[in-house]
Amino acid sequence: MKINIPKNKKLILFDGVCNLCNSSVQYVIKHDKNNVFLFAPLQSNIGQALIKKYDLDTKVIDSVLLYSPENGIVYKSSAALAIAKHLGFPRNLLAVFYIIPAFIRNIVYDFIAKNRYKWYGKKEACMIPTPELKSKFLS
Repeated sequence: MKINIPKNKKLILFDGVCNLCNSSVQYVIKHDKNNVFLFAPLQSNIGQALIKKYDLDTKVIDSVLLYSPENGIVYKSSAALAIAKHLGFPRNLLAVFYIIPAFIRNIVYDFIAKNRYKWYGKKEACMIPTPELKSKFLS
């Protein structure tokens, strides 16, 4: 499967059944004033194609990935910080956490990811975007 993402866009892949992930997507949509991001559930065809292309272990990386044609895949805390960097002030200030080594940031990230279903719940199926947001979602 060829992955066609415009060069000026970034694709956020998220766990489509995770309530925390879905809330995070809604937050990004609300604050994405420059229309940088597109979205797709990890469970979608495009999500599965990128997982296969980059040979990702979904037991280790299973919540948020950021894909761009020029940079490939970024995941875990680095993906969250890269997303925040594009959301304008004051959210872009979170980029200061890049000074913390990724392996340390990822300990916190992994703890939250591991407990996200217990704390926030889980849906039976991936979220279905509203007609107004459909153009932001790939399948």
